[in-house]
Amino acid sequence: MNIDWAALGSVFGVSLVVTVALVGLFTLGIVGLSKSAAPTGSVTVARTGAYVCFALCLAAVSYGIYMIVA
Repeated sequence: MNIDWAALGSVFGVSLVVTVALVGLFTLGIVGLSKSAAPTGSVTVARTGAYVCFALCLAAVSYGIYMIVA
């Protein structure tokens, strides 16, 4: 059995970066929703930013599922 260590390392690196980015994006969405509960004037900006973060998370997960199925 021959393992291509370079390809394995590449897959590990990309998956690590994408996972950290996705978790960070989801966290920004949650922070945006929690800021929208505060009595400030930028409630709509925070809520819109949170929804954009959640939409990007959904798009990334959907693309991953598409890549697995296709």
